[in-house]
Amino acid sequence: MFHLFLSAFTTLFLVIDPPGCAPIYAGLTADASPTQARQMAVRACIIATLILVVFALFGEALLGALHIELASFRIAGGIMLFLIALEMVFEKRTGRREERAEKVRNAQPHVEDVSVFPMAMPMLAGPGSIASIMLLTARAHGTEETAVVLAALGVVMLLSLIALVAATPIIRVLGKQVEAVVTRLLGVLLAALAAQFVIDGLRTQF
Repeated sequence: MFHLFLSAFTTLFLVIDPPGCAPIYAGLTADASPTQARQMAVRACIIATLILVVFALFGEALLGALHIELASFRIAGGIMLFLIALEMVFEKRTGRREERAEKVRNAQPHVEDVSVFPMAMPMLAGPGSIASIMLLTARAHGTEETAVVLAALGVVMLLSLIALVAATPIIRVLGKQVEAVVTRLLGVLLAALAAQFVIDGLRTQF
């Protein structure tokens, strides 16, 4: 059981990549208060966990019933992530925030909720993690081994939550200029990740 847990934990940790998601989350929540950032991090991890648990238990039956292939998830997720990356690189998000701030000058600034999209899905519960959890549960024999795989998922998601919560204050300490540079660099990396999702999806499909 320990070897199964270790194998599942390693696979899910590498695919979900909490250290890689954390700085992207910090860039997406730059204008949120610490409380709002924590709430969105908790919400993102809970939603992602629920999505992955559903796919772990019912994924193959669900996709089969809807006649949807996993490659479609990769392509769609890649396109959505690429649009977010463009906004990060060209600071379109900043422009929208300034327009909103002008309209509601005397009101509390509106903070865009990124917990569901893109953090919960496709960043945390993306095509890779969905495919991985489905594969791991398919290889598990019996209720006990399935429970071990789900326990490994729970540990990885807990580590993801810690990474997301810790990243925001660290980025804030660096200052706005450093934050702008980091956000643009992460936007480029996110664009490359999105392109890889699309390439993987097309390669699998064709």
